Amino acid sequence: MDITTIVLLIIGLVLLVVGAEILVRGASRLAASAGVSPLIIGLTIVAYGTSSPELAVSMQSAFAGQADIALGNVVGSNIFNVLFILGVSSLVAPLIVSQQLVKFDVPIMIGVSFLTHLLGYDGRIDRVDGILLFVGGVAYTLFLIYQSRQEKDTAVQEEYAREYGNYERTAWLVNLGFILGGLVLLVIGSRWLVSGAIAIAQAIGVSQLIIGLTIVAAGTSLPEVATSVVASMRGERDIAVGNVVGSNIFNILAVLGLASIFSPDGVAVSAAALRFDIPVMIATAIACLPIFFTDNVISRWEGILFLGYYVAYTTYLILYSTQHASLPIFSLVFQAFVIPITLVTLVIVTLRYIRAHHSRS
Repeated sequence: MDITTIVLLIIGLVLLVVGAEILVRGASRLAASAGVSPLIIGLTIVAYGTSSPELAVSMQSAFAGQADIALGNVVGSNIFNVLFILGVSSLVAPLIVSQQLVKFDVPIMIGVSFLTHLLGYDGRIDRVDGILLFVGGVAYTLFLIYQSRQEKDTAVQEEYAREYGNYERTAWLVNLGFILGGLVLLVIGSRWLVSGAIAIAQAIGVSQLIIGLTIVAAGTSLPEVATSVVASMRGERDIAVGNVVGSNIFNILAVLGLASIFSPDGVAVSAAALRFDIPVMIATAIACLPIFFTDNVISRWEGILFLGYYVAYTTYLILYSTQHASLPIFSLVFQAFVIPITLVTLVIVTLRYIRAHHSRS
């Protein structure tokens, strides 16, 4: 390991932070000048843009005849997005969740997660399945665009104009330039940061397996991390949450759909993925509903819960892949105690919220 590797890692981190700041600033101002809510911007431009590394990796794998990588990329990124990104972002500041997310977008995220399991149940997501997913992605995007046109009004413009100032139509190009520039910096920064981190991990003797399960798996989601955390710090919490939900929907419908279309043999779905990884992705999507639903806020303790589950998931993957002796004990404790306690807690919190809501009304 030389000084170049360390410099590469530091520059990559700086590019991520700067790129996220520019992207969020451009997206917020675009919402201001267009009279569109930041949530819609977060669900579309920001979400799709920060998912570009996943799309690039999956498409490259498809053209190289290694489309199996696409499934792990999508499933792993979706789990990371919910558990890690929302967890970290809510620790920075409790996240306000829009009613639209609870009523529409999160159910869609849950639905397409189940659809992934259903389409892969025969062991492969083929070209026809990929076309179905991609058409669904186009339909979802068109609906969001239609919705943004319907909700456009002067009240939204006035609210954001007070914060950012009044913008002429020519400022759209400047705002789009901010967004595109931020995306470029995010992609380059995440690539350099991952490369530097892998080199350092190899130099200190960390196995290729652990590197692949941690650094590389999370690497394509670094733009989402940077964008959501910066958005949370800037108070643009609709963008922070919308970015995660929109990215997860885009990953399944567009990224996995395109990989299945362009791969000659489709995307193989292993028995292990059907048995464990995809169900975990579904479970994390479902967990969003009660957490988002209660007071429409992701609190700090719920963020800690998300982070704890991500650590547990990663630990399980490492123990399973190495067939460590402590795997049976870890699995027993997790299945017999941790999961049931979490489910009971979420049910109690939800019931208390419903009861309190009814008593107020």
